[in-house]
Amino acid sequence: MLINLDLLHIQGSSKQKIFNLSAQEFHFHMITYGNCIYEIDHHEIVTAKKGDFILLPANRTIQLYAVDKGLYEGYIFTFKANKVLTEQLPMLKQSHIIKSTSGIFDRTLDKLRPIWQDKVEATSYNNIRIGSLLLDTLAIWQRELDRGELSPASIMQVERMKSYIQNHYREKITKETLGDYIRRTPSYAAMLFKKGTTQTISEYVHATRMKTAVYMLNNSLLNITEIAEYLGYNDVSYFQRLFKRTFGKTASEMLSTRERI
Repeated sequence: MLINLDLLHIQGSSKQKIFNLSAQEFHFHMITYGNCIYEIDHHEIVTAKKGDFILLPANRTIQLYAVDKGLYEGYIFTFKANKVLTEQLPMLKQSHIIKSTSGIFDRTLDKLRPIWQDKVEATSYNNIRIGSLLLDTLAIWQRELDRGELSPASIMQVERMKSYIQNHYREKITKETLGDYIRRTPSYAAMLFKKGTTQTISEYVHATRMKTAVYMLNNSLLNITEIAEYLGYNDVSYFQRLFKRTFGKTASEMLSTRERI
């Protein structure tokens, strides 16, 4: 379904980067830091910011540069799509640039970073993982586009709930907790959170804890049991299973890397 697939990491400033997209070649961009400008075919201007997904159509000349001489960073998937995939994803039939802030941005980035590290290390079969992540991301993003974006008020409520989780992720957080926080019913809070992030409240809490676990395994002096307890997991084996499911390697394997440095 995907042909000539590649993954790039971009970092830039005011210097322009020029991409000439051949027939049937697409670019899917994720902006992870800063703001940037896309100039398409020397006349169409599109601005993008951290958290945006951008799909650039085939057979275009794209110039990419930073806003006001700032810095930007992101990832680019380049690929060609066969007829089957093109028929299944309406976004691939569009001749214009598609851009939106996606509710699955954080989730996708969390999955992408270890895949990028494997690419840097030339790990076997990593191109299959890149393709799998890209297809999953495009499919869910298409769902978002099909149903339309959330209202500004709903987006604000989702961001408030995400912010609460970021500040209280070590505690037990339920739909009742977040419902009280945004002054809505628990069911509404859970529904809105899932619609805005494509993750359940529990999934997002665990993902936030796992990111902290990686940081602590690499940078703290705590052992695995201490890290698990700090993050709110009394059952260390459960923590280990979640970690392995999230990152494809055990916490012990990551800890051994720290100990060798």
